[in-house]
Amino acid sequence: MGVKGKLIASMEVKCGGHMFHDIFHTNTHHVPNITPSNISHFQIHEGETLKIGSVVRKYEDGKEMFAKEVIEDFDPQKKSIIWKVIDEDLLELYNSFTVISSCEHQWATFTLAYEKKSEEKPEPLGLLAYFIEVTKDIEGHHKCDKLSRMSSLRNWFLPKSDDLLDRTSQM
Repeated sequence: MGVKGKLIASMEVKCGGHMFHDIFHTNTHHVPNITPSNISHFQIHEGETLKIGSVVRKYEDGKEMFAKEVIEDFDPQKKSIIWKVIDEDLLELYNSFTVISSCEHQWATFTLAYEKKSEEKPEPLGLLAYFIEVTKDIEGHHKCDKLSRMSSLRNWFLPKSDDLLDRTSQM
C-alpha cells in the first residue's frame, strides 16, 4: 500500500466562485480556448457534458500529460465536482488520484487526494501549481475587474449629473 496525501489550494477570485463552477460544470469545452498553454484538448469519451459517470480526457500542462477522468460526484449546492483519474499518465506515479474542484462565494478551491505507489514518488506540487495557473487564466480571460475599472474611468471622463444640472441652470 502506498503513501496517501492531500494537497489543497484555495484562491480568491474576483469574478466569484459561481463563474468558475459554470466553467468547470457546463462549459468545460471552452477551457482549452481560455488556457491553451495548460489544456490544449478536452474530449468527452462517454456520457454527456459533465454528468456523473461521464468520462473525459484532457491533454494538460504542455508536457504531453494525459488524464482520463470519470466524474464521481457533482454537488450543485456546494458547487463542487469530484473527478477521479481512471487512466493515463498520473496512474504511473499514483495508485489513485482524485481532483475536487469547489467554488464558494469569492473562492475557488482545488483538492488533490492521492495515493503514491511508493514513498520515493514525488508529491504532486507541480499539478497543484498547474490548477492555480488555470484559475488565473480563467479569471484573466473573464476580465473580472473590468467593471470596476470601467466605472472608475466613467467617473473620470464623464461629468457627474450634478455638474450637468449646474451647467444647464447657468444657461
